[in-house]
Amino acid sequence: MALWGGRFSQAADQRFKQFNDSLRFDYRLAEQDIVGSIGWSKALVTVNVLTATEQQILEAALNELLKEVQTDPVRICQSDAEDIHSWVEQQLINKVGDLGKKLHTGRSRNDQVATDLKLWCKDQIPLILAAIKQLQTHLVETAEKYQDAVMPGYTHLQRAQPVTFAHWCLAYFEMLKRDESRLSDTLARLDVSPLGCGALAGTAYPMDREQLAHWLGFQSATNNSLDTVSDRDHVMELLSNATISMNHLTRLAEDLIFFNSGEANFIELSDRVTSGSSLMPQKKNPDALELIRGKSGRVFGALSGAVMTFKSLPLAYNKDMQEDKEHLFDALDTWYDCLEMASLVLEDIQINYARCKEAALQGYANATELADYLVAKGVPFRDAHHIVGEAVVGAIAKQKMLEDLSLGELQQFCAKIESDVYPALSLESCLSKRCAKGGVAPEQVKFAIAQAKGYLG
Repeated sequence: MALWGGRFSQAADQRFKQFNDSLRFDYRLAEQDIVGSIGWSKALVTVNVLTATEQQILEAALNELLKEVQTDPVRICQSDAEDIHSWVEQQLINKVGDLGKKLHTGRSRNDQVATDLKLWCKDQIPLILAAIKQLQTHLVETAEKYQDAVMPGYTHLQRAQPVTFAHWCLAYFEMLKRDESRLSDTLARLDVSPLGCGALAGTAYPMDREQLAHWLGFQSATNNSLDTVSDRDHVMELLSNATISMNHLTRLAEDLIFFNSGEANFIELSDRVTSGSSLMPQKKNPDALELIRGKSGRVFGALSGAVMTFKSLPLAYNKDMQEDKEHLFDALDTWYDCLEMASLVLEDIQINYARCKEAALQGYANATELADYLVAKGVPFRDAHHIVGEAVVGAIAKQKMLEDLSLGELQQFCAKIESDVYPALSLESCLSKRCAKGGVAPEQVKFAIAQAKGYLG
């Protein structure tokens, strides 16, 4: 049953109906539509459209429908209703008769869908925040377990300076903190109720919209009806949040894929998150991580699609805006699933200590330490940088590491180098000197783990 048939003398073409109907995806708003309808029924009592008895009958029927929906939400899609709003209204009429037809008084599907969508977002955000917290917890637990695993850090995918696996874990912990912060900010901005703004000009019934907002769990009501029914900033914000966070997850996935490769061999992934080859029996493929990396494209595309859909839309509501939901639903589902999968990957990850340390000792990762050593001997840093560059060339020519050069060989590059240079070139020295806040020194990493555990509670 359509909610708008009186104006039309011909039935909609079936092809148009299939093109126009949104029930196949907005059925996910069923619970929110029912909750919003209960709130609206209470507001109608305050303006004498419904009696208290009528409202109680409607609320009881809506609560009954809510339980049915929670038990089997997919059954909604078997209906030929145009959208979730018409489906809920028809179900209500089936339960209470003509009384159900009074519920939509003063309300439009424009403010109704805006309310439903915000309520849905308010329900989803805590779930995603919990998934972020879970991944942060796994990162901190992994960092604590592998504090002494030294590995090379990279810039330009070239070995740069030694770090620890724990420090690597905590880098992604920080990224997720920012994701959490953005998501919390978005929740604060969207926590205003659209209900009572009507189609675009506001409701004709003098109800207290602030009271209605509080009944629905919102902090307050919106201020302008034109803006309200056409506002989907929260959709784009959530898609932006998802995009940034998924970008972090792709970086984590790419790092671990590389660490897991035969060339690096820093880690081994659990059999629970890998798969084999149908042809090559030796293969153990990091499919979970590759899918996280691949699924990011869906989320990035959803943001682009939504922004283009809303671009240049005139005030107020336009049917283009129906396209927001599929973007949002799929992106948030994907984001949540990838957060969960990243946590699962970390649960049983194993570190190859020997290989990590071997790689950290290669690539002249202690060259900066030699430059700092020369600075301590009074050599200006720019000169020290040049001297060490020449020393690296000389070491490469002799197929030696810097610490394997004899004192005489080192003094060919600078006479100020003495026998005390060798302790400065050790891995332990490379790490311990990075003792400023945020550095890779063991005491700083230990402090950062404690801070992270305190943050997580």
